[in-house]
Amino acid sequence: MLKKTITMCIAGLMTSAAVYAQQKSLTSYVNPFIGSEDHGHVFVGANVPFGAVQLGPSQIGRSWDKFNGWDWCSGYNYLSREILGFTHTHLSGTGIGDLNDIMVVPANGAVQLYPMKFDQPETGYGSMFSKKSEVCHPGYYAVHLDKYDVDARLTATERVGIHQYHYNKTDNAHILIDLGFSMNWDKPVKTFIKKVNDSTYTGYRLSKGWSSDQRLYFAVRTSQPVTKSAFYADSTLQASQQVEGLHSKVALFFDAAKNPDLTVKVALSPVSEENALANMKTEAASGSFSKYQQQADQVWEKTLSKIKVSDKSDRNKEIFYTALFHMYYGPTLFNDANGDYRGTDKKVYSRAPFKNLTTMSLWDIYRGWSPFMTIVQPDMVKQVTKSMLAIHQQQGRLPVWPLVGSETDCMVGNPAIIILADAFGKGLIDASQKEEVYQAMKHTATRDSMGLQYLNKLSYIPSDKMHESVAWAMEYAVADAGIAKVAKALGKKEDAAYFTKRSELYKLYFDKAAGFFNGRLADGSFKRPLDPVFSKPETSDFTEGNAWQYLFFVPQDVNSLINVLGGKQDFKKRLDSLFTMSSKQHASAAPDISGLIGQYAHGNEPSHHITYLYNYIGEPSRTAELVREVMDKFYTTKPDGLSGNEDVGQMSAWYAFSALGMYSVNPFEGKYVFGSPLFESATIDLGNQKTFMITSVNNSAQNKYIQKVELNGKPYPYTYILHKDMVKGGKLVFYMGAKPGSVYGAGAGARP
Repeated sequence: MLKKTITMCIAGLMTSAAVYAQQKSLTSYVNPFIGSEDHGHVFVGANVPFGAVQLGPSQIGRSWDKFNGWDWCSGYNYLSREILGFTHTHLSGTGIGDLNDIMVVPANGAVQLYPMKFDQPETGYGSMFSKKSEVCHPGYYAVHLDKYDVDARLTATERVGIHQYHYNKTDNAHILIDLGFSMNWDKPVKTFIKKVNDSTYTGYRLSKGWSSDQRLYFAVRTSQPVTKSAFYADSTLQASQQVEGLHSKVALFFDAAKNPDLTVKVALSPVSEENALANMKTEAASGSFSKYQQQADQVWEKTLSKIKVSDKSDRNKEIFYTALFHMYYGPTLFNDANGDYRGTDKKVYSRAPFKNLTTMSLWDIYRGWSPFMTIVQPDMVKQVTKSMLAIHQQQGRLPVWPLVGSETDCMVGNPAIIILADAFGKGLIDASQKEEVYQAMKHTATRDSMGLQYLNKLSYIPSDKMHESVAWAMEYAVADAGIAKVAKALGKKEDAAYFTKRSELYKLYFDKAAGFFNGRLADGSFKRPLDPVFSKPETSDFTEGNAWQYLFFVPQDVNSLINVLGGKQDFKKRLDSLFTMSSKQHASAAPDISGLIGQYAHGNEPSHHITYLYNYIGEPSRTAELVREVMDKFYTTKPDGLSGNEDVGQMSAWYAFSALGMYSVNPFEGKYVFGSPLFESATIDLGNQKTFMITSVNNSAQNKYIQKVELNGKPYPYTYILHKDMVKGGKLVFYMGAKPGSVYGAGAGARP
């Protein structure tokens, strides 16, 4: 009887475990700390998908120092053991630091008005903390601040950051709001805060940094009455209940002995204090902290559920769902709940009929993030296109890297055009806006500045007239091919022919004697000497790369590139050399050149399509080997689990795409080239009750080679799939093996 009972108990436990495994939430696989150490630069804190609020800890960021320098661009690095307080805006994965607005410090004891010095918590506000107390899940962050003996918990809605503090030490309990706090490049220009009533405060913070003219308005509401408000202009106590100046601050005291729990809500607006209050009323009028935490978790769960994967490896799921999670950090909302937003011309636009977006790292995300989102979040891509079109109307050209109402002009080329061309081809541009979109593309591409004055005449950009000229020109060529495609679709034959010629101007930079793309001087000669490994920011002819990495940067027309490099055999030799040569870099190289296999640099975007190029010469097995090597080597579950900057989703997009078995080599072609799928199965929710399922038969770490493919039950001879076929719904089956398939991808007709 006892044995039978034990057996039944074990069977019950096994059944329960199986049910649990089936019911395990997707958010539970997410590890927000991945990429928060070393060069990943990811944001760690509480937010919801594409939310304006990214609420999290800010640490000591002494820009460009050996310790707290470049790797603290987000305001946080896993290596640090101090937290100054919690701010409401952050960047994720960028190579430049900014934001960290509206600092809130839960404190007690004597009021301290300036941040602590490194490793000296007694010198100012901020506290040391133990990593054991730090917890982060989608939409939630918690930590214990040792100095104050305060338990802090954070969550968020789209426009409201919600703090909950439990004070174990109640002496002189208060929160400090420091509008003068600055980190990295950000510096305040003018700040203001006033008391509205004993639990509500409003104000603004105007600043400059990477984004040159930032205007942020806010409203603060506490869950219990503030017993005393102490306003400071820098360090001078004010007699009034408001303060305006460069470094405005306020200490809000409350009776923690009576109630040690304080909830603080902070709503943001790009327009006004009144709109910030309205945002709070719309998104967080009432309810407990737990309610908003649960709400955030549910939003994340629904978002991540757009793709459900099945695999024996929880490690692979952790990396995959964390990658998806990071892809939803940006772009970020830049309008109010009523639709109001502030344009790049600093005018207020009321009740916009679209979601105005900012934090768009276009040079990075056009490659993989945007094509991926056209599959799983097409409406978001529509909002991106509408936002870019609005920016064109406001600043007279399409954006390059828009950040909170300013154009940073960071990076090279015309990346917005590439995203618009992809959206156009996939039917994501409203019919009423197609001509307007085309004119915006054409106008942006024919300006007489930034090297375009040379391309307009179908000539090359002289390297002695413009730094990084080859990178600029090759990026322009990709965008020009996109314009040509749209012009052709609209029946504009002359424009299509003109921009097709411009898309082929990259050939003018091919130095046959050197065997690389090379800078050309105004007199027509190529620069000498050429060291193909040399790279130096704003000095060499390449952007965050060298001649080896840019040798393969013609994603708009790979087959023409193969001919330029001498045909299939010579192309293969050059590709093989890229991956097998020494990874040594010159001391002048940018830190972005990382994640190296030979001179292939996965840590930076110009390399991201290169592993897939073997498909174009009929050797998909080599693509499979390299894709698996990159996934295994450069994506891990550790805090330093990214090989380079996350770049607002692109580094993760490469993994998410590749884990499904494909990648967008040409970012506007609507064609996804096969690599080596990672999961047993993946089901993509396409909306409208349609799904696309990807299954890998006999898949494993060893069985990484595709043997054959079936689409909807029929043999599929190609090494790619079209976007239009995916979004119809259906089932794609990869049959895998331990050795390269003898038939798959061999014929010329199968190639991309």
